[in-house]
Amino acid sequence: MQSVDTLIHAAYIIPVEPEGLVLERHAVAIDQGRVVALLPSAEARHTYEARHVVERPEHALIPGLINAHTHAAMNLMRGLADDLPLMTWLGEHIWPAEGRFVSPEFVRDGSRLAIAEMLRGGTTCFADMYFFADETARAAREAGIRAVVGLILIDFPTAWANSADEYLSKGLALQESLRGDPLISTAFSPHAPYTCSDAPLAKMAMYAEELDLPIHMHIHETADEVTQGVEKTGQRPLARLDALGLLGPRLAAVHMTQLTDAEITRVAEAGVHVLHCPESNLKLASGFCPTARLAAAGVNLALGTDGTASNNDLDLFGEMRTAALLAKGVAGDASVLPAAQVLRMATLDGARAFGLEQLTGSLLPGKAADIACVHLGALETQPLYHPISQLVYCTGRHQVSDVWVAGRHLLNQRRLTTLDETELVAKAREWQGRIAEFR
Repeated sequence: MQSVDTLIHAAYIIPVEPEGLVLERHAVAIDQGRVVALLPSAEARHTYEARHVVERPEHALIPGLINAHTHAAMNLMRGLADDLPLMTWLGEHIWPAEGRFVSPEFVRDGSRLAIAEMLRGGTTCFADMYFFADETARAAREAGIRAVVGLILIDFPTAWANSADEYLSKGLALQESLRGDPLISTAFSPHAPYTCSDAPLAKMAMYAEELDLPIHMHIHETADEVTQGVEKTGQRPLARLDALGLLGPRLAAVHMTQLTDAEITRVAEAGVHVLHCPESNLKLASGFCPTARLAAAGVNLALGTDGTASNNDLDLFGEMRTAALLAKGVAGDASVLPAAQVLRMATLDGARAFGLEQLTGSLLPGKAADIACVHLGALETQPLYHPISQLVYCTGRHQVSDVWVAGRHLLNQRRLTTLDETELVAKAREWQGRIAEFR
């Protein structure tokens, strides 16, 4: 018998590749952090001798979910300023609070709180955009979760940097320090067209090409953003970015609620990825990303939650359901964004957006053992006819029982193994007192 580290038996394995496949009464064999094989449980028991055997007879194993757009440290601002339009929310509440409180300590504590929430919801990888990304990277590495940390670029000074050149310099230094890290990668993260001027963006695009790094940016989030961009530059923001050479397969464009047919065609031709954050867009009344039209044009679509200051959770199961239902309502077509496609958006397509599809996002031999285990035996998910539809349309994140990242068991029957829940709650309450006093 072949020796492996772990053998997980489950009622279902949904590998995502090929799309729609459901394997019943199968097991996944894991060794040295990688998937070795998917095979029927009876066969696995005679083929592999495992140091750890996990039995989950009422569960589905899926690739760990990939949260393609977060601001993890903003977990400490959850519910700080609700029911406001985007620019009022930013200018009068979020930016002043950030100016007062953002620090290495704030980012470390907020990121750890966010990571714990994401792990408990089946997320094994997140793409982040925030200041002091070195602290986010450290928190992710210590917890054992996979992360794409953002190398921030913005025109105005913050606690992290005073000028565009300093943002780029610090980002490049961080990227170099993380080179070769098995869990942490980087992406340039210019905030938005309205907060980044042409010269820094052009310089960043050059660095991205040289270093082969993705670019992760808010684009066309609201109608006001587009209108103001036209008034200021004479171009819609997407056209301006195109002229600067940013449109291409490196670009992961967040939100994209304001798109013409011509822009959808251009995005598809350029190979731009779109990171869809349906619940944040709904809460801020930003608009509707035309996901059905983008998908029909061949654009890669991934799912993100945004930060908890504008969502107010990091629940990708909720985002999957909202994305599927919203797409049908906007398109007037119940067949668009079916469940299997939405599950792929939350897994493999998120990996593709950041160049990680050879490493994670599906359960195939040779890929990282990034796995979420979901209990489907509860009353709320019975009867069970179609496991993938059940996962998207009626499963809650509280049904995630276990999570592995690179074969490491980070959530074991709802218990975090690398983070102290009591300590995290105490830290959150401490920050609540400080921020509430400021308000």
